[in-house]
Amino acid sequence: MDRLENEKCPICGENKLVLVEDSMEIPYFGQIDIFSMNCSACGFKQSDVEAAEEKDAARYEFTIEKKDDLNVRVVRSSEGFISIPQLKMSLEPGVGAEGFVSNIESVLLRFKRILENERDNADDDEVRKHAKNLLKKLWKVECGEQPLKIVIEDKSGNSAIISPKAKVTKLKKWKS
Repeated sequence: MDRLENEKCPICGENKLVLVEDSMEIPYFGQIDIFSMNCSACGFKQSDVEAAEEKDAARYEFTIEKKDDLNVRVVRSSEGFISIPQLKMSLEPGVGAEGFVSNIESVLLRFKRILENERDNADDDEVRKHAKNLLKKLWKVECGEQPLKIVIEDKSGNSAIISPKAKVTKLKKWKS
């Protein structure tokens, strides 16, 4: 693991940025490089994941059917688009997008936090009610009572759902 401390932050300009680079092997995916930046002065943070070898653009579909499926490994690069079609929700790639290595449960937690924020802070009663209903669906998924499909698409090929149950499709053209 390489670590550089007291680097200049691209946001606040203070020499309080820590840069970390590490590599790891993920079974059935291969070698990955993990990059992160964190500034103790302004709170800026950014992370990304890249496959060590070049990969083709791909789409991964995985259906959560039981509680054990929550442990399935997920690799998401900053270019990975994660969606849950049944909830009409997504995590989109972009400048502020973060890459991570996690599991399905953690991905659901990210969506859950968004819904909890809507439930607790929306001015519109219908928005709050809709968020509550989606949270109930996620709870049923976490209990293994309701199936739910998660989709990841990545033009860089640096994202994946690591499971024999995952349906993998190579993407010929990437939507811009």
